[in-house]
Amino acid sequence: PTGREREREREKGRERETERMTDLKNFLSQSDVQALKAYVQGPSSQARADSTVLMHVTHSNLKNTSFFELRLDRHMTVLSVKEKLKSHTGTAVGAMLLQMKDLNGQVIATLADDNTVLGFYSPQDGFTLHVIDIDPNSSSADGWLEDVSKVQKYEISEEDYNARENTYRKFKEQKLKEDPTWTLQKEIAKRSGKEVKEAVNDPEFQAEEAKGVEVGNRCEVYPGSKRGEVMYVGKVEGLPMGYWIGVKYDEPIGNNNGT
Repeated sequence: PTGREREREREKGRERETERMTDLKNFLSQSDVQALKAYVQGPSSQARADSTVLMHVTHSNLKNTSFFELRLDRHMTVLSVKEKLKSHTGTAVGAMLLQMKDLNGQVIATLADDNTVLGFYSPQDGFTLHVIDIDPNSSSADGWLEDVSKVQKYEISEEDYNARENTYRKFKEQKLKEDPTWTLQKEIAKRSGKEVKEAVNDPEFQAEEAKGVEVGNRCEVYPGSKRGEVMYVGKVEGLPMGYWIGVKYDEPIGNNNGT
């Protein structure tokens, strides 16, 4: 888009933001806004019973996997807890030994009696149930559920693959015969009904627009109406040709500081 078009879009964004703020002020009082903010930033509003406890789960054989805030009930027996954890960890109920850890990761109880209810051990939100798999032949032993290098992979020779029909390679070859500039991105955009943007081949693309922008200028980025400060104007190695503008947003969002 041209500089004039971008300025019109920015002006529309500012008008929409002004309208939203006006509507919000007319609809909510200051105390309502504060209450809404506390509600959004507070604990999860998902309904939970007084006996519900949110506990993390770790496993002796799963070094890179853990489960956060599983909803358990203090009235559940240890056996019921094990049955629920079986679907998460794959460990058989009879091969499962449970330990409870506090917020500091210290073991405070071993849940040895399957008939005892979970609440007997006084669990709290954020406590951890550590599953010890005592089956030496467990499917999770020795990293079999996490280390993909242990799994034999299907391999096919180039000759066998080329002999197959309806492969992506055959599809790509056919498309390139029809259009030497074909790319998968173009195909996806075409099928989704989106506009296909041609690649920029001009190293001075939008140089004139960039002349009107200086480091330190205030700006608003559209879409999103995010405001910030211009930190860089120029070409960027590794990005498409042309001039780029780096922006440091006022809010802590984005992928970098704009420089």
